[in-house]
Formats: sequence, C-alpha cells, structure tokens
Amino acid sequence: MTGLVPRRHSDIADDLRHQITAGSIKPGERLPSEAGLAARYRVSTVTLRRALAVLQGEGLVEKIHGKGNYVRHPRRKIMYVGGWGTLDPWTAAEPTLRITVRSTTVPASVHLTTLLKVPTGSPLAEYTCLSLEHGSPQGLARIYIPRDLAPAGVLDDDSVCREAATRFAVLGPSPTTIRETVSARSPTPDEASALRIGNRMAVLAITRIATDATGRVVEAALLAFPGDRVDAVFTAHNVLNERPTQG
Repeated sequence: MTGLVPRRHSDIADDLRHQITAGSIKPGERLPSEAGLAARYRVSTVTLRRALAVLQGEGLVEKIHGKGNYVRHPRRKIMYVGGWGTLDPWTAAEPTLRITVRSTTVPASVHLTTLLKVPTGSPLAEYTCLSLEHGSPQGLARIYIPRDLAPAGVLDDDSVCREAATRFAVLGPSPTTIRETVSARSPTPDEASALRIGNRMAVLAITRIATDATGRVVEAALLAFPGDRVDAVFTAHNVLNERPTQG
C-alpha cells in the first residue's frame, strides 16, 4: 500500500483503484482483511467498507461471502443479439464462460400473468440460467414457459435445449414473433445478489416475449446483465414500399 493516509472513504477508494489499475494488486488477488485495511488507513471499518462498496459498485472488486474481497479479472463484454434473443455464438462458445441452469415449477404471479397471458396461479416451468466467467457472474436469465409447453431434458448434457439454455435462447416451441423491451435500471435485490453487484450499478434489463402463429405466448424471459459487461445488438431490416407502375 502507499504511504498516504487518506481519511475519507473516497480517498481510500481512489488509492485502491490506482493500485488495481496500475497492476500493484493483480486480478484474482485477495485484498487484505477489512480490519487490516482499516488499520492501515487509520479509519473505522465502517469508512473502509464504504470505500470497498464504491469499488464493488464499479466492478473492480468482488466480495465473496466467507472469503473476503477479491480484485476482479479484466471485464470482457458479452454480446446479446436482439431479435434472435440469444447470446451470440462466439460469446456462448468461449471456454472461460460457464452457464449454470436450474429448473423448477412455479405458480404464475401477477406480473407473469400479464406477460404470459395466463390465469394467476397457472403452473409455469421456470429456468434460471446464470453465466459466469472465471467464476464471476456475467448475465442472468429467468425463462418462464407454460407447463404444458415446457421441453423435456433441458438439463441433460446432450440436450438441444441445454445448448439453447447456454445461449439464453428461446427454450420453448419455435416462436413466430419475438418482442423485446430493453431498459437500463437499478438491479433488484435478487439480481444484485446473483450478479454480485452493488445496487448503484445499472443493469441492462431485457424482457423477451415469444409468441406462436396463433398469438399464444409460449415463453417470457427476464434477462439482466451488468451494464458494463454487455453489448446488445439489434438489427433492423427495412422493406422498401414499391408502388406498382401504372400503364
């Protein structure tokens, strides 16, 4: 650590940030204990934790419960391809990127009732997909499908649906239409916990609704990405309106 003795939490954050960006503290390295840092900077642990919270909110430091504070590995952005509703193949194929998938059955809440156009309490299959790189969360997807349409074997290693889950893609029947609503907002408590980010960091939130040819909603997906770790690409195809020539 430097020989400076900053008093404010912002000064401590600046000092630690400089050491991280200069490479004095390496990616993956564990910071000294909070008590040790507080003693070194001659501040209370409350002030020290406020400084660490700033760095956690910036994505430079990650606090792992029961282990301590670690410097994050350099952040590489993943790419979400709008319209197709999926992580791009290059991103999904990265050897350092790992996806965990959990499934359960839940009753439709009021919010999901609105999205899926089903009665409140209807059984839904819920798939929670979390992407991690070097153990650090990069994206969260909660995918909901009416129970009668839920595909079997999503969690099987050799399943086509499993491959789709690793790309955050549509898991249910092939849709005719995909509608995506994108917004930047503060994370919910569940998202902040799953993505290990502070509530000051914005997330890119995507609500994806897939419908079939009859207009039935076959899937609703709620996706959240830390704002500094994703690029979302949407491509519009313009159709020229050509008027027939008159004879």
